[in-house]
Amino acid sequence: MRIGIDIDGVLTDIERFIVDYGTKFCIENNLPIEIEAGYYDEAKAFHWTEEQTLKFWNEYIVFYATKYPIRDFASEVIHKLKEEGHEIYIVTARNEYGMPDEYYGKMRELVDTWLKENNIYYDKIIYTEGSKLPYCVGNYVELLIEDSPKQVQNVAEKLPVFCFDNQYNKEISGKNITRVYSWYDVYDKINKIY
Repeated sequence: MRIGIDIDGVLTDIERFIVDYGTKFCIENNLPIEIEAGYYDEAKAFHWTEEQTLKFWNEYIVFYATKYPIRDFASEVIHKLKEEGHEIYIVTARNEYGMPDEYYGKMRELVDTWLKENNIYYDKIIYTEGSKLPYCVGNYVELLIEDSPKQVQNVAEKLPVFCFDNQYNKEISGKNITRVYSWYDVYDKINKIY
């Protein structure tokens, strides 16, 4: 089977990153900490302006893209899936938003380096804009592991999706959507369902 895997929120715990570094950013920039859990968008979760959101990413995106840790057992499970004959496609909407000038244009290089440093095997990486559905269909992805509520719902119209559990996607359910809670839960459900 060809398995598509998102990065942010699936290989990493972006929700934890946003809360931890968002509150730090608020303190350092004399902003009130008003967190509304349940929002995928950090600007809505913290009530930030576009300018504040851009400043947040400008300060932390390079650290996040290069040093933020991988979720427990992600590499181990991906290697097991590969050994069992599955193809692994990284399907990411990672972009240059908020990149400091000296790093602008280098996001793909940072992603490649981070994947290698974290021992993430993949057969192909696909960078997307907008809906991931046409990218998945065009690359014959048979299952997508995703966390974005919008992407989960969109892709599930045509393909099975494992929705990686986060506060901001708790309300998502429906046809073709299976909730997963950890990388070994992903492994178990792939073996049971497929």
